[in-house]
This record gives sequence, C-alpha cells and structure tokens, in this order.
Amino acid sequence: MKISILLPYKENFSSKYAGAVSLFVKDTTICSKYKNSINVYGYTQYKSKLLSNYINLNIKKSLLRSNSKTYVEKFLEYEKRLSSDLIEIHNRPNYVKFLFTNTNAKIILYFHNDPLTMNGSKYLNERKELLDQTHKLIFNSKWSRDRFLQGFNKHDLDKDKLAVIYQSSKKVKINFNNKKNIISFVGKLNSAKGYDLFGSAIIKILDKYKNWKAVVIGDEPREKIIFHHKNLKILGFKTHEFVLKNFNTSSISVVCSRWNEPFGRTSLEASSRGCALIISNKGGLPETTKHALVLNKLTSAEVYSKIDFLIKNKKNRVLLQKKNYNNFKFTHKYITGLQDIVRFEILKPQIFFFNKINKNTKFKILHITNFNERHNGRLHYNTGRRLNNGFIRSGHNVLALSDRDILKQNKTFTDIKGKTYLNDKLIKCYENFKPNIIILGHADNVSNETLEYLRNKDKHLKIAQWFLDPVSKQGPDYKRNRDRIISKSNLCNLNFLTTSPSALDFNLKNSLFMPNPCDEAFETLNNYNRDCKSDLFFAMSHGVHRGNLKSGKIDDRELFINKLIKMNANIIFDLYGMNNKQPIWGDQFIHNISNSKMGLNLSRGEPVKHYSSDRLAQLIGNGLLTFIDKKTCYHDFFSDQEMIFYNNLSDLTEKIQKYKKNKYERKKIAKNGKKKYFKYFNSNIVSQFIINKSFEFKTTKTYWEK
Repeated sequence: MKISILLPYKENFSSKYAGAVSLFVKDTTICSKYKNSINVYGYTQYKSKLLSNYINLNIKKSLLRSNSKTYVEKFLEYEKRLSSDLIEIHNRPNYVKFLFTNTNAKIILYFHNDPLTMNGSKYLNERKELLDQTHKLIFNSKWSRDRFLQGFNKHDLDKDKLAVIYQSSKKVKINFNNKKNIISFVGKLNSAKGYDLFGSAIIKILDKYKNWKAVVIGDEPREKIIFHHKNLKILGFKTHEFVLKNFNTSSISVVCSRWNEPFGRTSLEASSRGCALIISNKGGLPETTKHALVLNKLTSAEVYSKIDFLIKNKKNRVLLQKKNYNNFKFTHKYITGLQDIVRFEILKPQIFFFNKINKNTKFKILHITNFNERHNGRLHYNTGRRLNNGFIRSGHNVLALSDRDILKQNKTFTDIKGKTYLNDKLIKCYENFKPNIIILGHADNVSNETLEYLRNKDKHLKIAQWFLDPVSKQGPDYKRNRDRIISKSNLCNLNFLTTSPSALDFNLKNSLFMPNPCDEAFETLNNYNRDCKSDLFFAMSHGVHRGNLKSGKIDDRELFINKLIKMNANIIFDLYGMNNKQPIWGDQFIHNISNSKMGLNLSRGEPVKHYSSDRLAQLIGNGLLTFIDKKTCYHDFFSDQEMIFYNNLSDLTEKIQKYKKNKYERKKIAKNGKKKYFKYFNSNIVSQFIINKSFEFKTTKTYWEK
C-alpha cells in the first residue's frame, strides 16, 4: 500500500516556519500505522525537514505560467514511478481535477480553510465535481463542512463521502501549580485575529493588575498594530515547540478572532495545556473546546471584562483550566486513528486479493463453534451446521473447528480445561489454512490473546462472531450472556445477534441482527400437507448438552404451558421437556414434530424485539402454523397471513381454537409462513449476509434490514 500526501505549494514543511497544515501532517504521519507507506511531497526553501519521508519538489519558477501547476506536474513525475494507491491533497481543491485526470489513485481532499473562499470549491458546480472525483472529503470542523454543503440538495448528497477530522495536539502532563500569571495571545497580529481588541484590553488589564504579564507570539508584515507596556512581551514568530511550552505555564489564553476561524489550532493547543480560554463565537472555534468563556460581543471592553473575571475569580479560572485539560481528547493518536480508519475503508479493495475481491469472491472460512460431535448426532440440527451448509453452497472453502469437542478430548493435568490445546490448535490451523475470515459462534474458550496474535500476523484478516442466546436484561443469564458477547466484540469486525441491537441496554459496536436460519437439508417437512394427529407442538430442554430433565429445575415456560393446557381441554398437545416428559433430539425430534399441525414458539425470559431461539426456524420451516408473542416484533417481517401473533394467554387460546377449527385457513397460513421464511431467512442468505457485511460489500439490503 502506497500513500502520497501532497501539501499546498509553498507550504513550509520545516520547523523554522511550519504552518498548521505542515504540523498536522507531521504529527499524524508519525502516529499512523501506515507511516512506512507514506511519502509527503511539498516545496520549501528551508533545509530542515519535519520528516525523513518528505520529498521536496524542486521546480523552476516562471512568470509565464502558474507555479502551482508546475508544482503539481512535478509531483506527477514522481507519481508515475511510485503509482500510489491513495493521494491525500491538503487544502488545495484546485489540484483535484488535474490529479483525477492523470492518475489512477484514489483521492482524499482535506479542507483546512473555508471551502467557499478557495479556488476550486467556491462555486456549487465545483463542489459537486469534487464529490464525484474524490473518495473522501475531510473537513477540520463541522462549520467548514456545512459551508461546503451550502446549495446542495440533501437528497442528492452522498454524505458517506464527508468526514470531520479535527486538528490534533500532544497532551503532556501539566502541573497546575506551575501556572503563572500570564495571559497569552498567539497568531497573526492583525485585526482579523482580533489583535487590536486584545491589545487595547490587555493594556488596561496590565495597568490594573501589576502582578500579571502578557505574552504575544506572532507577526504580521502586512498590518502594523502596535502596543507597548512594560509587562507586555511581543516575541514575534516562534517555533511550534516554543508556543506549546508557553501554554504550559500560561494561565489564560485569548483567541478573539473577528473572522470565521475554520477550526482554531491556537484554542485547541491551549486547551491541551490546561489554559483557561476566552474565545469568540466565530467559525469552528466553539468546536475546539466546550469549556471556554465565549465573547458575547467582539469589543475590547468585552475582552477586558472576560480577562478581568478570570483574574479576580481564581476558583473559576482553575476550574476552566482543569476542565479543558481533563476533557481534551483530540490527541495525535486519536485523530490519526480516525484518519487510518478512512484510509483503510478506501484501500481495503487493494489490500485484499490485489483489488480482485468482491461479493462473488470465494473465501477461505475458519468456522469455530460447537458442532457437538461428541454427542453422536443427537445435536446435529444446530445453527452452526446450518451456517456451514450455507457457506459451502455459496462455494466458500470452510474449515470447521468444533471448539467444545476439542476441549473435551484434550484435557490434561497441565491443561485442565484443554484451553491451551484449543488455542494452539487454532493457530496451527490458521498457519496451514490461511483463512480470509474467522467466524466464531459462542466460541468462548478461544482467547482474545490468540485472536490478537492472528490479527497482528495478518492485518487483512476478518473476524466475526454470531450469538444466539438472549441478551435482554429481562432474559435468562443476562449478565453472563452480555459479558460473553462483549468480551470479543472489539476484536470482531462485526457481531451478529438473533436479537435486534436496538433492544440492547448496553453499547455493542458493529452489531447487526441476523435471523435464525432454516436449511433446505434440515427443515424438510411440509406439515400443512399432512393429516397430523396432534394439534399443538411445544418442546424445550433444561440445556442441550444435558439431554434430559434436570431434577428440581423449573422453567417459567412450564407455568405458561400448564395454564394453556387448562384453558384448552379439547386441544391435543404434544409436549416435550416438561411434566416428566423428556426432551427429544435428532431424528426423534423430526419424527415427532411431523405429527403436529401447529407449533408454539416460546423463548425463555420476557419477549424482546426480534429475539427467538432457533426453535422458530424448526417450527415454521417444517410447515407448522407457528404462534409467536407479538412483543417479539416479528410482524416487522411477517404478516398475519404467514405467522400468528398473540398478545397474551387468552389471545393465544382464542387463536389456537380458531385455527384448530379452520383447517383450510390454518394450512394456507402455515404454507405461506414456510415459503416466506425459506425465501428470506434460509441458511444460504444468512451465511452470505455474514460474509457481505464482514467484508463490507455494497449489496442490496436483505429483507430483515428494511
């Protein structure tokens, strides 16, 4: 991967006179995980460069043609040899069209100034063209972004192409006891920056408070605004390091710009060093900190009033200092992380399979879940195998690893639970198989350390997990299930749940809903075509691995079912896993379910949006008329002509009685339900959904994403 950063012509990428753009590029390049793939191009006459990977574009200046054009042409000479994957242009929208026409690289444009004042983005048609020719437009503030969007029809705008990434600063340890009675002003000494307002106010402040001093850093050859006071030091232009050290000891920093600052680096850096800030409400300045005194009026009297307040009220001054410092998050590392995410999103097609990867690519999948081999086929009909079938039917190469079986078979005195063996085996499987993606299903014993190790070996490796158990606070084993899914969530590109993520009461990043899949090889019955002896089928267990009833264990569902039995004396129930009737598995389950007209889908715990156990796929997939609690919100996907929704026990009773009598309607709805479930929720679609989302392919939305 090759990344080229093109600075504005005459941007001094040198410590002697570095501007905001140069400092931003230097600091973020150093922190980037792609720093070894980055070259920075610019033009400067200074010999001391900010980075070793800087290339100076030496050009012959001419009075007859644009030096900027010559500069970009010189860059293209390098580019033809380097053939970058990504070119990042800083603050020069007028460079984009020329580079877009003459390179195959993808382009990011950074705006550090007001887009409406810059050549190449002043007019709406120019800004529309920039959107078409770039892969990302990055703004240094929301204010700058909103300026760019002026005149756009929001419905025609691809907002995914826009991002706000603020400037950054290094956060160092500050001893607030070392803060001195110093008021700082840093920037151009002109009226646009409000230096005249500051100067008039500071003279009065220094006359009133003899023990306070003011320090001014900056210059302005084009505009002479001069102030004198024995306690006012005007230092002229200083290095960036000097400015930061000044903020370390300053108590108050004033940024009273008249013009709309696109962001405000001075305010940002003063915040990072724990200064009490006074700012104007201009441009992006208010975005630099939430803990500043904002000037209500841009007058010297107002500037004086705010400084006077902070001097007289030490408690408020120190509080603002500490709030700015403690809440500062725009560090080089944080901001660079945002940049690298954008880079990765744009470059991932090049990263994977030399830009040939797409939704039709056949992947190598390492699928780790409990395939229950030790149970001798009793638990063959499980979700892991359904998904495996889907992956294989789509042409993917699948290596299945049954984690629980490996643990069971490889316990030793030195590895009591078999975890070391499992994780060592996973690494060996990875080395021999080299999967493109690892998919985990309840693989709790795969350690995070192992997954991190594999990620470090292959930065292109995708990791995803699916999770079937309830994660509702009102459900069973809530804390345990929540902790299980969270424990690996940050290591996974995506987390797939059979519960709607919107129903969770905890934050789970990168999470999506996936339905319990049915499978053409598993759900083979069409009960709507059969004359079944039983009316209503319901099966539960006290744990799939136990295999039989647990003495003394009571499930809330038993209470519900027993009430239902009492209210429906004429209904022939076929029940398993309760009332001393053992649960059923494997082929016996298929044989027994074939004798029922209707099935009750009743999961443990309180109903929650879109959650169901995999029993739903077995019931509706085998052609039983299926009843489900309305509070699961499955009416988002199915109509009452495909699935029966009930509100409570009485409503369920009424509907069971209705469809027992109405044979024609019962069979029609059951048939519609199976047809709909197989059309949208089959294992081929669900498994490919996991692949498409994990690799972030652009595809049409699946039915359940509507």
